[in-house]
Amino acid sequence: MGPKMRRNFSGAFLARDRGNGTWQLTRAAPHGMDVFLREAERGAARAFGTAPIVELEIEWHARKVLLTFMAGDRLSSVEGASAIVHEPFGRLYESLPLATIDADARRFWRRIFRLVRLPGGRYLLKLLTRLR
Repeated sequence: MGPKMRRNFSGAFLARDRGNGTWQLTRAAPHGMDVFLREAERGAARAFGTAPIVELEIEWHARKVLLTFMAGDRLSSVEGASAIVHEPFGRLYESLPLATIDADARRFWRRIFRLVRLPGGRYLLKLLTRLR
């Protein structure tokens, strides 16, 4: 299955001009996210306007990206070179199968680090690892 070439987002986005045709669309609720649009067309400031942007749709094409949205009571579109969607996940690492260290392993590593801190401890540790 190919990558998603179209995404729809609901909620109110606030558009900020970052200069040189770069725009940042920020949504605070229900889940915070940012959309960064690069090399937007010249009429982007008029299309984004001052009203909040709702019902944002992003379509990625081979050489451009198209943003279609409602601003106020009108439907508008803005073209750009690329768009990046940043959706931070609050509990990202909880779903990963990360290794855990039990009490025995903690005790072992505490001893190793205590040994290394002693004068000549590194050399003793090297000697012990070679003997094995």
